Amino acid sequence: MRYLFDRTLARSTGALLGWLAVCCLAVVVPVSALLVWTDPAAPRSVAGRLTAVWRTSAETLRLGGVTGAPLRMLLSVMLGLITLLCVSTVVGVVATGLGDRLVDLRRGRSMVVERDHIVVLGWSDQVFTVVGELMAARTGGERGVVTVLAERDPAEMESALGAALGGRAGVRLVCRTGAPSDLEALRLVSPGSAAAVVVLPTDDADGDVAVVRVLLALRALLGPEAGPPVVAAVRDGRHVPAARLAAGPRGTVLETDRTTARLLVQSARRPGLSRAVRDLLDFSGAEFHVCDVPHMAGLTFEEVALRFDASCAVGLVRADGSALLTPPPRTVLVRGDRLVAVAHDDRVGPPTDCEAHVDVSAMAPVRALPEATSRMLLLGWNRRAPMIVDLLRRSARPGCVLDVVTRPDLGPAPTSVLPSQPAEPLHVEYHAGDVDDPETWRGLDLFGYDSIIVLGADQESGPERSDNRTLLTLLTLEAQQERAGRTLPVLAELRDPRARTVAPLGPASDAVVRGELTALLMAQIAHSPDLAIVFEEVFATRGGALALRAAHHYVLPGREASFATVVRAALRRGECAIGYRTHAPSANHPHDGIHLCPHKRMRRVWSAEDEVLVLTAGGGGLAATDVGRHALPGMRTDHEDGDAPTSLSPS
Repeated sequence: MRYLFDRTLARSTGALLGWLAVCCLAVVVPVSALLVWTDPAAPRSVAGRLTAVWRTSAETLRLGGVTGAPLRMLLSVMLGLITLLCVSTVVGVVATGLGDRLVDLRRGRSMVVERDHIVVLGWSDQVFTVVGELMAARTGGERGVVTVLAERDPAEMESALGAALGGRAGVRLVCRTGAPSDLEALRLVSPGSAAAVVVLPTDDADGDVAVVRVLLALRALLGPEAGPPVVAAVRDGRHVPAARLAAGPRGTVLETDRTTARLLVQSARRPGLSRAVRDLLDFSGAEFHVCDVPHMAGLTFEEVALRFDASCAVGLVRADGSALLTPPPRTVLVRGDRLVAVAHDDRVGPPTDCEAHVDVSAMAPVRALPEATSRMLLLGWNRRAPMIVDLLRRSARPGCVLDVVTRPDLGPAPTSVLPSQPAEPLHVEYHAGDVDDPETWRGLDLFGYDSIIVLGADQESGPERSDNRTLLTLLTLEAQQERAGRTLPVLAELRDPRARTVAPLGPASDAVVRGELTALLMAQIAHSPDLAIVFEEVFATRGGALALRAAHHYVLPGREASFATVVRAALRRGECAIGYRTHAPSANHPHDGIHLCPHKRMRRVWSAEDEVLVLTAGGGGLAATDVGRHALPGMRTDHEDGDAPTSLSPS
């Protein structure tokens, strides 16, 4: 019977209306009869009561309730049905129109009317970092709107971003759906009135081509030189020139793969540097700022560096727009110069003379940096591995060793990891085997390496699965550490930021999320376009470079000294100190003991294990190999033959 009933309902609209009428009558007529028979004022005769039942049922069903001759009652029923049909049609038309409008709004096809908002085009693993940092930068009294345009359902985008980032007071997230390369979709997010536009990279095979097409669409919509600043990123360095040409003079293009490769090399050589860079580039603490200091004209850079208690001066932006980082201490500021500083706020604070806090007797003598050799192990292979090997080769000291272990199913060893020539300073040896199998490592002295780099797969059906093999390798290494009772300096490359929270990393280990540094740079430049030239110098090989160096290069170990003393000692070496790292993190500084922009009057006893975070100059007395060693990801491709120039001139 249920099957026959379902078939009847699905037969036609008339059958559905018939069943609806039967069900209504089956409920309305008995209830109306019960009301009449229980009413003390109801007629006494059966005919009168049946008439009352008819009137009650007809009024309930909006059929008029006219009594009298059968024809008169039939006409009343017909009129009631026609009225019901007209009213239902009007209600249906209104409901359909409102429903279509609501569906259109939910689909994200309405125009964005805000101004000075940030537009994010595309969807990738970096969207959570970029949007999160942009929302963090616009909190604190500054209302802002962050708009995301991608070929996804807007409700899904808002749900995913809301679950990952949470709510931010004073910041509204607006999601729109459409292809970022479609001009009609681009018009929805009003890029012409935006403060900045961010074009995200993707891991697809043609992801770089899609980024270039989006940049061309922006140029076609806004003009070649009009519109807001544009920040974009591509994966392959071969596509950087085309992307920069499409972005125009107001565009900044970053390279994701080389950025990640260089950060991996730097973090492998100096553990803790990646965490310091993350802390420096996010908006939760101190970050780079470009400030106007007209009252400082006529002072030397050394005097300016010791005039701010809670800010660290690192360079200048000249009146012509060029950046000069870590200038010689005797460089004189002229009118029109702007100060590049690392500070917790947009302003460097009131001038304070910190010269009295400098203790010259606690400063360490200037000595050349030691040239130590290193032994590294590279586990796994992906498209960034050749860059890593190439960077290690260019900056290696004689006697350095690199062992590469990859699975045989990845094919023969690429040219970049074939046995090295005898004259090369880096000796590279290739081992075929499964990195997840401990038997592969029996011929290797794991605890004899200065650093172990674990690379993840490029594509394995999503970021979660691409990190599964990396997490398995980390667990295998952890078993080796527990068995030997020793720690291994492991650096893992991950794709999903959530994997870092569950990765089994020991006290000497760290993880680098693929593309995270690029995402942080994109957010910083989108929020403050003036920083583009600064970051180009900070992260370009022939400009300045971030480095963590032992504190005993600046102050005598075991001596109590102020941070102003460290700043003065760094200036003597042609460097700018912006913080320090201690291996005893406190509750207020949980990020591996990293302290950025401490007060210069702050005094502490400096131990041999402490490290100082400095910004070094490309020509500040270091050899070319030192520049390649300490440089971080570049944003330009001036050196096609290498990352370090053959000759360096003082800054």
